[in-house]
Amino acid sequence: MNLKTVSRNIGIALLLNAIFMFISAGVSVIYGVDDSFSPLLLSGIVTAIVASFPMIFVHRSSDINDREGLVIGVLSWILSCLFGMLPYILYGGEFSIINAWYESVSGYTTTGSTILTNVEALPKGLIFWRSSTHFLGGVGVVLFMLLILPTMSSFRMKLSKVEISSLSKDNFKFRARQTIRVISTVYLGLTITEVILLMFAGMDMFDAVNHSFATVATGGFSTKNLSIAYYDSALIEVIIMVFMLLSGMHFGLLYNAAVGRPVSLFRSPVIRYYLGAILVGGLIVTLNIKFTGIVPDWGRAFRDGYFQVISVGTTTGLASCDSSVWPGFSILVMTFFTIQCACSGSTSGGMKVDRVWIFFKAFKTQILKQIHPNAIIPVKVGDNAVDKDIVYSVSIFIVVYLLIIFIVGVLLTLMGVNMLDALTGSAANMGNVGPGFGAVGSLGNYSSIPALGKFILAFEMLLGRVEIYSLLLLFMVFRRR
Repeated sequence: MNLKTVSRNIGIALLLNAIFMFISAGVSVIYGVDDSFSPLLLSGIVTAIVASFPMIFVHRSSDINDREGLVIGVLSWILSCLFGMLPYILYGGEFSIINAWYESVSGYTTTGSTILTNVEALPKGLIFWRSSTHFLGGVGVVLFMLLILPTMSSFRMKLSKVEISSLSKDNFKFRARQTIRVISTVYLGLTITEVILLMFAGMDMFDAVNHSFATVATGGFSTKNLSIAYYDSALIEVIIMVFMLLSGMHFGLLYNAAVGRPVSLFRSPVIRYYLGAILVGGLIVTLNIKFTGIVPDWGRAFRDGYFQVISVGTTTGLASCDSSVWPGFSILVMTFFTIQCACSGSTSGGMKVDRVWIFFKAFKTQILKQIHPNAIIPVKVGDNAVDKDIVYSVSIFIVVYLLIIFIVGVLLTLMGVNMLDALTGSAANMGNVGPGFGAVGSLGNYSSIPALGKFILAFEMLLGRVEIYSLLLLFMVFRRR
């Protein structure tokens, strides 16, 4: 392995983080040089210096292999999270080392869970940095880096393997360089459009930018303790719901729809299932909270029911109400969406709705084979037959995914965490959703979780964001050295 080439490219990723630290320091200046200015400026300088060394002393090389691409991708994530801790640690307050690590990982993985008990007490610069980690992590630290790397397609594709799920590649009918531009164009287009619409709906520019970062990255960090419930605005909620739905879709399909082929979006059976499941799930939750008397009127029931289902179903995690007090039936329905997550090729992490759809189709095929044992019945997604190896891989992934959720939940209960908090918190962190239920619910936080529990949950967030295998393969790569 060429460690010099690896370090140079990781340096580029860290330099991007340093740039956003300096931008956040600029935001601090705009708001009167608040208490976050020095932590952000110093963090930016330290990160830029560390990033510059390999970029200055190592010659650029376009020759990397798959192993080096994997190491560059995964270490870029981990080191971004580590250096992303610096502004929090230097600021102090609620940010102990473990709390800073948890908040940083939560931001970059677009999980959106927090240890903060009072977000509004943070200075503006630090709030913007917190949202910036969503912005960087949403489209992917590595994909941002690839925009400024050499144009050789083989180089780009080897690095993009960590960022682009194998499930989503078939829907990106572009070369490596075009794929990166498509994702970036859609990402920036959605962000800018949402900022404008939220300002039109009554948010100030600072809140609009921060909430757009949180929405399009399917992250969930808010500038308010009550999240979106603070605004109590139907228009703001509708705008955010629309952008959460769009951000949970495959960006390649969204791009095709935007450039004149809108019908292609709904030809995808995965998109139809994704939208149909949220439509039905939202209706079920709405009826449940209305008829049990949790919400008195139909308008509010539809707003709260659909907002919360879309929020967890797209792994965003923003909140329009406290869903932890809802009936057990609604909590179970939302837990299903927490585990299922959104589409591959989007900014969401977790299991992905594509795998759930393939699993359902494989299950149906297996039933048909019991009736017709000699028949050859392929698993099909739309008009395309799915290779047996993919079906097997999907099945293994789902089993491992659920097993990790269970194991982490058990470990948290051993630390004294309430079972509801432990299991739903584990599912929410693994799926990069953010809020679970109970004390870690939509208007709660993870401050009460023991330090070891926060460390385990942070590792779980990384597993969910890079889809398990990439992070585990990293340990195998270094073990072989």
